[in-house]
Amino acid sequence: MRPHHAFWPARLPHSITVPATSVWDNLAVSARRYPDKTALVFFGRHLTYGELAADVERVAAYLQSLGVGRGDRVVVLMQNSPQLVIAHYAIMRANAVVVPVNPMNRADELQHYIIDPDAKVALTSGDLAGELAKASNALPAGSGLQHLVVTQFSDAFDADVQGPDAPPEQWREWLLTRHPLPALAQGQVHPWDEALACTAMASAHTVGADDLCVLPYTSGTTGLPKGCMHTHRSIMHNAVASGFWSNATSEQVVLGVVPMFHITGLVSMLHTCICLGATLVIMPRWERELAGRLISRYQVTSWTNIPTMVIDLMASPHFDQYDLTSLRHIGGGGAAMPQAVAQRLLDQFGLRYIEGYGLTETAAPSHSNPPDRPKQQCLGIPFMSTDARVIDPDTLQEVPQGEQGEIVIHGPEVFAGYWKCPEATAAAFIEIEGKRFFRSGDLGRIDEDGYFFITDRLKRMINASGFKVWPAEVEALMFKHPAVQEACVISARDSYRGETVKAVVVLRATHKGQVGEQEILDWCREHMASYKAPRQLVFVDALPKSGSGKVMWRVLQEREAAA
Repeated sequence: MRPHHAFWPARLPHSITVPATSVWDNLAVSARRYPDKTALVFFGRHLTYGELAADVERVAAYLQSLGVGRGDRVVVLMQNSPQLVIAHYAIMRANAVVVPVNPMNRADELQHYIIDPDAKVALTSGDLAGELAKASNALPAGSGLQHLVVTQFSDAFDADVQGPDAPPEQWREWLLTRHPLPALAQGQVHPWDEALACTAMASAHTVGADDLCVLPYTSGTTGLPKGCMHTHRSIMHNAVASGFWSNATSEQVVLGVVPMFHITGLVSMLHTCICLGATLVIMPRWERELAGRLISRYQVTSWTNIPTMVIDLMASPHFDQYDLTSLRHIGGGGAAMPQAVAQRLLDQFGLRYIEGYGLTETAAPSHSNPPDRPKQQCLGIPFMSTDARVIDPDTLQEVPQGEQGEIVIHGPEVFAGYWKCPEATAAAFIEIEGKRFFRSGDLGRIDEDGYFFITDRLKRMINASGFKVWPAEVEALMFKHPAVQEACVISARDSYRGETVKAVVVLRATHKGQVGEQEILDWCREHMASYKAPRQLVFVDALPKSGSGKVMWRVLQEREAAA
């Protein structure tokens, strides 16, 4: 027995049997059980489980008519919306694999998500379709998208909606503009309503627990982002276990604001909600006043978030007007919740903020705090069915309690490996006591109660408001600027984001005195997702290098920390 079992929720088993069915089957079951129950709410429009399942069937049949077959990878590039939910479940219903992509990515970045998974079909929204088409159109013949299905936000809600359900005024142009369909050089573009009007029947659903379900991408210390191969089994485990852990039922009302292109929003929020037959109140992105109104109006019971959202909502001048008394479960990860804010939640609402820890490779939670016995600024204890250890990263031996080492994870939620990267997959796993453990790259320690705490990172990563920024990826994009000879990306302190991105740049001799810091910063914002783009930049004559010629980024990071 591990030490943390003494603090295990009394009502729960230590592990669960993972259903042998596909993740899509959860929707089919909930639609049979609760056909008239609200599944999704989006700016005042309600979609029942029966309606959602019917829409999924039609879009799945349409995708199959475009040639989507078993195991094919299909890109979904969207903000949170009912269409994203329909797209994900339709792809799974069609026996294919979802490739969720961050909508903040620009054309230069999007090309990789078409080429690497060999995607020929994508579903996106009108505001992003032009960027995705631009990415595809720049690819060599035969490697671009063949079909692009495009929806508009206003396909899913009524433009004249009033009251607490109404979108913020500053979003109205973004949400209500019906963008023209772009041209696709190597294929065809299809409007969403055409897919929803499909009258064909989708062929049989034949995939099961061990088939590939979703291919989310994660970046690392080197190279381009890598696809994490998750089966229906690994996703299903955390979808089911997350519901158990939060003591949820079908009567749960969930605020869906963390991004569903991200593993936490996708698994712990969306798939858990559909598995339960609960109601998901969707926000396309964060806006504190809308969040306050929706929690109050729909009596939201569960809110997964990042701490900056809670801090922002509590700072609202209208905060006292919102009714948060319905909340029963609040928590998240990506960054530590400040102790003072966690205490205010406890004192004012009786809510314990439940922090957790997970990675794209672990289908979101590999650790979570027990809801009845949480510790603040703590990763929690190993999740259901999970064995986690702390090892010496050099000797690979387990370290004594209290000592720092690398967190390694074994469990049914751990991914199968990196897509088309056998060497990276082999390097990511080790064997302990006959079990395969994933090396997280995070350094941590275990306290006397068996709770895990993060202490540092082996991997070179910046955490900006919960978004992971991998310096190697930013540097690779910056090298495309004609003035940049060398670049090293490090983290800098930021009062709101926690950490922010800073670039240390050596200019080419031909551009010295010709290009300013702001020009390069502006270029970065045009060519990469805004959360990745450097917010600070300094020019230097040379970067510190080792005897082998490698840039010594740690030296620059330590200088920044000491400044």
